[in-house]
Amino acid sequence: MILFDIKDGVGKITLNRPEKFHSIIRELALEFQNSLDKCINDGNVRAVLITAKGKAFCAGQDLEEATKKDGPPIDAIIDHTYNPITKAITNINKPVVCCVNGVAAGAGANLAIACDITFAAKSSKFIQSFINIALVPDTGGSYFLPRLIGKQKAAGLMFSGDKISAEDAEKIGMIYQCVEDDNAYETAFNFANKLSKMPTKSIGLIKDLLRKTYNNNLDQQLELEKQHQVIAANSIDNKEGITAFFEKRKPNYKGE
Repeated sequence: MILFDIKDGVGKITLNRPEKFHSIIRELALEFQNSLDKCINDGNVRAVLITAKGKAFCAGQDLEEATKKDGPPIDAIIDHTYNPITKAITNINKPVVCCVNGVAAGAGANLAIACDITFAAKSSKFIQSFINIALVPDTGGSYFLPRLIGKQKAAGLMFSGDKISAEDAEKIGMIYQCVEDDNAYETAFNFANKLSKMPTKSIGLIKDLLRKTYNNNLDQQLELEKQHQVIAANSIDNKEGITAFFEKRKPNYKGE
């Protein structure tokens, strides 16, 4: 249900349940979490790319699993499925790029915007579909979406369940870039590959700054920047970057 491989420093996680539009069940979630753990622990992975096979990205929770009489309650599904995945994507000290290749609905939409940088094929749609079955957003949607596009637009999409195109998602800042369908995966992979050759430790520190800026005041954020700058300045990659600058050559970063 999940395809995982490492190519040129990029850990590729591909949802592979196309007959169900990659709707999420427990087995898929566990494989997803296992793949993220591999990305976290494998030093050969310097960037992560999340995408899906076929014409859809992710339809969210598989309702057949969620409505089984002997199935897990909704809070258990969230605790064991969506929260661990969302936290892993957010907390991994490596860049996480997403390529949305079709409809991203419910938890699928929020999974996409939880990633650091999200590309979407032009034909893709994003849907906060929870309201359509009288539920509320999960998978970090109520955290990430208003921070990306503001309370008013987030509320409008969450209250209505309206679809938003990839082009409009880019315009309002929900995603990084809308790409022509034929080039979406290649564009996202090339970007992830570019990031895999960057100073990974510095990217991890930047991710931490971005995570904490939501709750810090200016003085706290300035102090955190100083602390992280000290760590970055003592990294092997910083020394390599400075040496390469003076030698007028391209730096060879190791992610250390």
